[in-house]
Amino acid sequence: MTLSRHQLLCILLALSACGRADHIGKPPSFTDSKGTPEHVAMMSQPLPESLFETAPEAQASLWSKSRNSLLGDRRAMEQGDILTVVIEIDDKAEISNKTSRSRSGSESMSVPSLMGIPQRLNAQLPDGATMEDAVSINSNSNSSGDGAVRRNEKLTLRIAATITEVLPNGVLFLSGSQEVRVNFEMRELMITGFVRPADVSRQNEITYDKIASARISYGGRGQITDVQQPRIGQQIVDAILPF
Repeated sequence: MTLSRHQLLCILLALSACGRADHIGKPPSFTDSKGTPEHVAMMSQPLPESLFETAPEAQASLWSKSRNSLLGDRRAMEQGDILTVVIEIDDKAEISNKTSRSRSGSESMSVPSLMGIPQRLNAQLPDGATMEDAVSINSNSNSSGDGAVRRNEKLTLRIAATITEVLPNGVLFLSGSQEVRVNFEMRELMITGFVRPADVSRQNEITYDKIASARISYGGRGQITDVQQPRIGQQIVDAILPF
């Protein structure tokens, strides 16, 4: 079954409107927390408590290794545990490049006398033409380039993330998401990455610069974002036009 151009256009318009249909005339909907990687990790069965039990006399000690003791290590170490990720980005970069090139060349060849040949040829040439300056070439080229890049980014955020997987080498994989809705605009913050247990502080926090393969997304969706984004038709035309 083949589709006509009008049918394809209607399908394209319907697909482009699907992302905005959620908040037409109403605030954007929250993402369901159930079924997310964080929820699945929290629902997984923990290791049996018997593996961490100590002798009865040791349970009353202040120096017990149990996580439930007074001085126990309460940092996130297991699948389903929660820790705080501190994102403080204050980056500034300034790059400036300048290049200049100049080349000049000149070539000239004259034949005033060559066994009388130029004089004989001059008689056959039209008036004003002569063989004395047989070849004369001049060339000149210049090129210059100037480029500059300036970036200044500052971001301060805190988000609670969940350990969704403990790798065989002990490295923790964390995933976290946060949504805040103000009127008709939804602010979204998401982060994933790999963490060493030793980098988690005693306050159960870790900074973003200690997260390997960190993927941080800070954005939003809603009526304001829709107005700021160009329409899908304009984006397609900008991608297709070669000029």
